[in-house]
Amino acid sequence: MSSTQEASGTARPSRPVRPIPVLIAVLVLADIVSAFESTMMFNALPRIIGAFHTTPADASWVLTAFLLVAAASAAVCGRLGDLYGRRNVIIVLLLISAVGSVISVSTGTLTGVIAGRAVQGVSGGILPLCFGVAREILPKKHAPVAAAMIAGAAMLAGAAGNIISGALIDTLDWHYIFVVAAAVAVIAAAGCLLLPRSRVVAGARRVSWFGSVLFAPAIGLVLFGVNKSSSWGWSDGRTLGTIVTGLLLLALWVWRELRVDHPMINLRLFSDRKVALTMLATAVLAIGPVGATGFLLQIIMQTPTDAPVGLGLSATDAGWVSFCIAIFGFLLSPLSGRISARAGSRRALIIGSVFGVINAATLAMLHSTLMGLIISTVFLTVATSFILSSLPNLIMEAAPVENTSEATGLNVVVRTTFSGVGTSVATLLLSMSLVSGTHFSTRGAYMQVFVLIGISCAVALILALLIRPGVRAASGAAPAVAASKA
Repeated sequence: MSSTQEASGTARPSRPVRPIPVLIAVLVLADIVSAFESTMMFNALPRIIGAFHTTPADASWVLTAFLLVAAASAAVCGRLGDLYGRRNVIIVLLLISAVGSVISVSTGTLTGVIAGRAVQGVSGGILPLCFGVAREILPKKHAPVAAAMIAGAAMLAGAAGNIISGALIDTLDWHYIFVVAAAVAVIAAAGCLLLPRSRVVAGARRVSWFGSVLFAPAIGLVLFGVNKSSSWGWSDGRTLGTIVTGLLLLALWVWRELRVDHPMINLRLFSDRKVALTMLATAVLAIGPVGATGFLLQIIMQTPTDAPVGLGLSATDAGWVSFCIAIFGFLLSPLSGRISARAGSRRALIIGSVFGVINAATLAMLHSTLMGLIISTVFLTVATSFILSSLPNLIMEAAPVENTSEATGLNVVVRTTFSGVGTSVATLLLSMSLVSGTHFSTRGAYMQVFVLIGISCAVALILALLIRPGVRAASGAAPAVAASKA
């Protein structure tokens, strides 16, 4: 019998201990820490290169180290939260991420900054844990809205990371980015004490720890290969060797997890049709509107006007445009949650995919002017808001309550991995067709990326239509053992 099966453990408290808005605000704050840390060093890279007299490739490890640890943490720590109490694990992760900030700011070496960023990467496990807490402690009608707001807050905080870090760099110094990150992490950890202790946890304690030891390097190698493909090239032996090695380790991990009675991550959950289709939709959407557009819009806005495609905005102006539109997306997230609560998350995913197709079409037609780009970006924001909020809700509709964090954690891993694939593929398409004698991509190259985005959204729409409407029982079908955390 799987370690995650329970006979009960699906009961919700009749009335939350704290007011619902307070609980949602605490979860949003915890998630903001993770999202802010994921983007806060983008603007600091030039300063780090100059401060340590290093190369862009070496400095990029400040970003890569965080990404690799965050991807593994999303799955492994989600499972730990299901086993030992999600609130407790969130607090631990927040405090560890604060320690990572201290390491980065105090060592005075690039190696120390990278090491601290790797430690910070454990905050990548906070998002799925927040989804699990929301589902466990909130009334059923409020959980989808809360999950949507948590997902929307991640998008908003990611956009705000560039602006806040830029302001700190301009007025103080890049070191203060870590000071702010540590302070916010500690405040969020203290706020999480307001959350009730976990009442629903997976029953088994004898889990296969070998699974987490194997999973982390497997995902890390795949993501590292994808990340370095933009500089090494997809045909380079280092790229292929790294990715293939990671995939082989991943296959070994899958084989191992399916054979043990108490796996670290219960892959049997993903035999569910809704979960499988949601994971596939996550992958194709991560390639297109979630992955490729993340850097594409910044390139279009900041490329000089004498290029075939470019609006000539400064980095600051481009950042503010993205942030203002992200606010609009965050304000839309409760609407997506309400649609999920009333009509099922399948409908929210359909709406997001349709707007994704519209975004690709408007990008192709209107990208040559700032107003046109803003219009198309609004469509993208609507699409992203509905997509990012519907995906975890779809997973929660299908997975038992006691497995919420591990299931949504793997969904985050899929999204992170294929976002990297989408970024690399889009970069490759842009670099394959350059204006002679320049580093500017041709208009045709941009059109190919727009088509990639449109196709990925169309495929996701088909997958969404194949998902059966309705919500399954909140607990696993098989008998299991209920456990309670004191």
